[in-house]
Amino acid sequence: MLDKRLYHHLVSWLGQWPAGRALQVVGSERRVRPGWDGRPHPVVGVGAPGGAVLSVPPDKVEAVRALADLPLTDLLAKLPTAVGRPGWRAQRTVFRYCLAPAPLPDAGDWIDSADESLPPWLRQFTNPVLVARDADGTFLAGVGLKRHDAHGQEIAVGTVPAARDRGLARRLVAQAARRVLDGGAVPTYLHAVGNAASAKVASAAGFRDRGWTAYGISAD
Repeated sequence: MLDKRLYHHLVSWLGQWPAGRALQVVGSERRVRPGWDGRPHPVVGVGAPGGAVLSVPPDKVEAVRALADLPLTDLLAKLPTAVGRPGWRAQRTVFRYCLAPAPLPDAGDWIDSADESLPPWLRQFTNPVLVARDADGTFLAGVGLKRHDAHGQEIAVGTVPAARDRGLARRLVAQAARRVLDGGAVPTYLHAVGNAASAKVASAAGFRDRGWTAYGISAD
């Protein structure tokens, strides 16, 4: 049975869950409103073994549904143009969630994301971020939480090259996941299909691969 927090998160974030078919294209006003970073995210999708929901702006539903019978590679190639973002790139990532984080020791402290000593990628978050530093205060690794809605928060983690392979990332991710769960939401974790290092961190922190996939588009 699907965890109720995850269910409510997917319904809120996408506009519908479950899919009910191999690919369910739905329109949602969430796609034209600012997301976690203050910018709209015109395509958000999640796929599970039973089917995928692809959420797009309401006025783009028919254009995207016209692509639904294409092979996935072709659909993704045409998706940005179908939603009015030619030149953007479609992304397919691994979608993970966690209900029982690994019992790893805490590795950092929650601080204000406006702290000027933080790297730019962490300062884009509007809520506190989790940071690990060495004895002299040098930044080593951090986690930011993408608050998609009241029921789901996505964990983003980064480690400076000199501090990698120490287990910091997995400890921070598990620590952040406990905070999200304590707050009544479900923590999620997305990573590129071929990113073995990120997959290893996720698994070690308690985010197992269930065969779920996420979809989106970006200008990068």
